Formats: sequence, C-alpha cells, structure tokens
Amino acid sequence: MIVLRPATLDDVPLLDLWDLEPDVISATSDDPDAPKAFGDIYWPGELTLVRHDYQYFIAELDGRPIAGLQVIDPYTEPTKYWGEVQPHLRAIDIWIGSAADRGQGFGRQAMRLAIEACFRDPDVRAIIIDPLVSNTRAHTFYQRLGFRPEGIRELGEDDDVCLVHRLTREDWRKLFPGE
Repeated sequence: MIVLRPATLDDVPLLDLWDLEPDVISATSDDPDAPKAFGDIYWPGELTLVRHDYQYFIAELDGRPIAGLQVIDPYTEPTKYWGEVQPHLRAIDIWIGSAADRGQGFGRQAMRLAIEACFRDPDVRAIIIDPLVSNTRAHTFYQRLGFRPEGIRELGEDDDVCLVHRLTREDWRKLFPGE
C-alpha cells in the first residue's frame, strides 16, 4: 500500500542518494554531464522552505520510502519558478528513487494520491506539471493520468525546456469518477 507523508530532515540522506540515480538525473536535466539531479539543490535548506504552498512528500510502500514528490501553489510559492500563472492551480513533481521501484505502477499510485489531495481543496481548478521536452516517458506517464499537453515553455533559472501539461478537475472526474 502506498501512502504519502511529509518529507523531513531525516529524509535528507535518502534524497541525496536518489539525486545520484542516472534516471532521476536525466529526468531533471538535459545536461549529459550533470553529476546529480535537481542541480545544486541543498535538501536541508529546501526542506526548511516548506509552507502551505510549497511542500515535499515521501511516498512509502508498506513503510519503505520509494519516491519523492513536491506539491506547490505555482501562483504564490516563493521561487516563482513557473513565472506568470493564474491562481487556483497546483504543480506536482514526482521522482521514483530506486531503479528497482520504477515500472511497477508505484508512481501512478503516488500521483493519484497527490492529485486527490490537491483536488480536495475546492478552489483548485487544475494541476500543472513540467517534464522536460526530452523526457518522453514522463509525457506518456502523465497523459495516462489524464494530463493534456499545453505547450513548450522555458522554466526556472536554468531555462529548462519543458512540455507543460495540465489536468483539470473536470477531466480528472471524467477519468476517475470515484476519486
């Protein structure tokens, strides 16, 4: 059974380890020489930024950590990574830490939990995501969950070239009526 729990400073060694996984690196950077995922992120500092609009979670399978997730309000979060966006959105990032846990359906389960949590807030109209244009596996993954491609954008300080996708509340209800 997959559950989501808030990430804590106790998770830093695990997050640092996952940052060295080649698939996690390639999902977060088009630089073939990138030594780790998420650029120069420093997890102890990042986890202290947590607030209502900027949160990290760990997905656990029967108590074993398998994935990291970030859920933000892209309109209000402090980094302004998304630039100009309308209110009433959420943005989600997910990464499966260990290669052995990929391709098992765990990411889908964790994303469904995160999506459900986002849409519990009645003001949230849609969820946006930003896989790199080069990360075609992620495009397929998100589209199977109902996300629709919106277009290519350069995001963040590194001007990552991403294919932004959106999942509206209405599309989620149509695809998963019992959720």
